[in-house]
Amino acid sequence: MSSDTSELIRQDDVTIRFAGDSGDGMQLTGTQFTDTTAKVGNDLATFPDFPAEIRAPAGTRAGVSGYQIHFSSADIYTPGDAPDVLVAMNPAALIINYKDLKPGGIVLVNTGSFTDKDLERADCKTNPLTDGSLSGFRVIQEDINQRTIEALAGTPLGKKDVLRCKNFFTLGMMYWLFSRPIEPTLEWLVEKFGKKPDLLDANTRALKAGYNHGELLRLFQGRYEVPKVDNVEPGIYRNIMGNQAVALGLVAGAELAGLKAFLGSYPITPATDILQYMSLMKNHGVITCQMEDEIAGICTAIGASFAGHLGITTTSGPGLALKTEAMGLAVITELPLVIVNVQRGGPSTGLPTKVEQADLLQSIFGRNGEAPIPVVACSCPADSFECAVEACRIAVEYMTPVILLSDNYIANGAEPWKLPAIEDLPHFEVKFVTEREGYTPYTRDAKLARAWAKPGTPELMHRIGGLEKDAHTGNVSYDPMNHQIMCETRLAKVMGIRDSIPTPTYYGPDAPDLLVVGWGSTYGAIRSSVEALQREGKKIGRLHMRHMYPLPHGLPEIFASARRIVVPEMNFGQAARLLTSEYPQFKFETHYKVQGKPFFAPELKAHFRKILEETA
Repeated sequence: MSSDTSELIRQDDVTIRFAGDSGDGMQLTGTQFTDTTAKVGNDLATFPDFPAEIRAPAGTRAGVSGYQIHFSSADIYTPGDAPDVLVAMNPAALIINYKDLKPGGIVLVNTGSFTDKDLERADCKTNPLTDGSLSGFRVIQEDINQRTIEALAGTPLGKKDVLRCKNFFTLGMMYWLFSRPIEPTLEWLVEKFGKKPDLLDANTRALKAGYNHGELLRLFQGRYEVPKVDNVEPGIYRNIMGNQAVALGLVAGAELAGLKAFLGSYPITPATDILQYMSLMKNHGVITCQMEDEIAGICTAIGASFAGHLGITTTSGPGLALKTEAMGLAVITELPLVIVNVQRGGPSTGLPTKVEQADLLQSIFGRNGEAPIPVVACSCPADSFECAVEACRIAVEYMTPVILLSDNYIANGAEPWKLPAIEDLPHFEVKFVTEREGYTPYTRDAKLARAWAKPGTPELMHRIGGLEKDAHTGNVSYDPMNHQIMCETRLAKVMGIRDSIPTPTYYGPDAPDLLVVGWGSTYGAIRSSVEALQREGKKIGRLHMRHMYPLPHGLPEIFASARRIVVPEMNFGQAARLLTSEYPQFKFETHYKVQGKPFFAPELKAHFRKILEETA
């Protein structure tokens, strides 16, 4: 497309943040840049950040929507820390984000949205473009509104619709600046707007005009090239978001069990996407049912499991609390069930679009009675597929509900994912009971899982429900010792899961001065910060836990080798408290953050360095 002769500057690692009003299309802009970057062959990670309100007052700080992408010519594990480039579509987006930029970073400002009224909406007493706020950065001022209007001259669209195309003009400028091809987005536009020729033409013209604008006017004093990653493990890769990976993993898990998946769910941010993705997989026998509330969602899933499907329900934050009683029902009926909780900032409605890890103890202990439920936690978008399959495996092999923990950071983040080979996936096909001989409802196998007989199977009628059952006949029983036996058996069954799970891999030197224990979405920031300190020769190691309950074998031997142990968490120290209760012989130090934002590698690195200096 280009005969451009601008200076090409090689850069191995770039972080861009697109920021604008909720209606400016920043999420779409970031997603298109991400998809194109994946096709170029860079490793990448993303971090969408948007308000909870569907449409906060236009131009206000509360309405700022952002999308950050970190891409590199080497392996990366986080969506980046301080951005190299900030695209600010209005004053509110600039004010909210510019202080995060690296010193000397590039700020592309849409001056077309910097009128006095715009500044007033953003609660700016002075104009940040002229008051010296941006003196430490390379500021590119461009009236993107006007350039878009000029590019679409003659279009039948009204001015309001024309200005909606400014995000594609901006995207075109970024494609030129970072040497990305525009063809993948042109193809996407044809697919998206093929039946709406006016919109297709307008967005196509805006994208091309933005690209040519960067080339012709040389606004950026050069352009950048980020080479593709070398030595990539052979295979087929795709870009995937955490919620997509969970949905695919649940459907794959049901298939590997030889069952049909049934999802009963109530929409709630940020878990709703899983319901939407799975509703598109009817061709794999998936049944989805959007229910009127959280309780109905989980109860339909329990009913589906009773009928011989793999019952699944999804939720976030307060939705898990509403499902609590039904989770106890799934425990006492001993039916397989996968409960996906995409954690968000709490309590109550809290911060629906922000991240937190504060549902761990609720997931493990938050029920009436003795109701043990295994808990599995995803660490990143690509890990979510395996964790969803693992949750399905545990559910059907042990006839138990399982909680799968993700969070908002994982759910909406994206990264490359290598498609697994079918033959490498675990197989755990379910065998339903069909013969009367030797059958009782609580006949158990070596894993203490009870027999699973589908209703309607001749001569295998049995009672089921929330009342305690006799350990042998399956009839309702109030016998004191029977209740104790049933409680002990259900607990022993869940604790027996540890025999089927691996010890987490430890990465680091023998006898480290500091061991960092992580779980969930702290994975990327922990790995990046620990590896940076290891390159400096520091005696620091790390391990990341997937199975949060029951805890796997082998942990005490790893803990015993470290002089100090720290657990970074986006809560007040729930995993550290869990580990302390299980292993009181060790001291687990908490490092917490509850700001609705993920940990960043530099802040963890600084904290770990401080501990190492104290330990020296």
